[in-house]
Amino acid sequence: MTERRLRVVDVAATVGISAQQVRNYLDEGVLPPADRTPSGYRVLTAAHVRALAVLRRMAEGHGWARTREVMAAVHRRDLAAALTALDAGHAELDRERTEIRRVLGAFQTVVVSPPVVVPAPRRGARIGEVADLVGVRTSQLRLWEERGLLRPAREAGTTYRLYDAAELRAAQVVALLRRGGYPFEIVAAVLDEMRTTGRPQRVHAELARREQELHRRSLRRLRASATLYDYLAEIGLAGPGPSGAAADEP
Repeated sequence: MTERRLRVVDVAATVGISAQQVRNYLDEGVLPPADRTPSGYRVLTAAHVRALAVLRRMAEGHGWARTREVMAAVHRRDLAAALTALDAGHAELDRERTEIRRVLGAFQTVVVSPPVVVPAPRRGARIGEVADLVGVRTSQLRLWEERGLLRPAREAGTTYRLYDAAELRAAQVVALLRRGGYPFEIVAAVLDEMRTTGRPQRVHAELARREQELHRRSLRRLRASATLYDYLAEIGLAGPGPSGAAADEP
């Protein structure tokens, strides 16, 4: 029996998108190639409906840019390129999770061992005063400023650096985290969050919320990858193991 032929509009209706969008997907290669009738109309089948469902699930987990890359590779039967793109996506999540945990650890250091709050002079503290209060050399304060960690103002007329209360606290946080061995990029992330959100406790809670959202994204990506694996097996690009045997079978 011949497979039932479908129109572009029929396939589009299965996921509630426009016929033009399906045509775009066909042109981009993210759906299987379609035969044409002698009059030039595309001929689609249930295979295109299945591929479209996989495409939508993949986009939910991996985003459209990577989904297009992966599905185009799949339909030109370039499994290596598809897997490379997938691995890059999972690696991005791993890096993001590692970064959040490192910043959370840095904030935990700030929350558990907060810097001593020393009021800055009303006119602002000069660099030598800040160095004495924080317990570092003035050269370190200049280095931190060069790296964008500190943002002292300049005194009118003399151009001396002046640190207000917020910058003095920032200098104390930098010193605390650097003594804890945190790299500059983590210190910068902590300061950016503190300047945006406020108290360390609030920032810690926000980062914990981001970590939970990352877990949800990771689960969506895992579900999408599982759907893709089933699809690869259906079209003959993946199987349970060498020569059809189950993986790790004794």
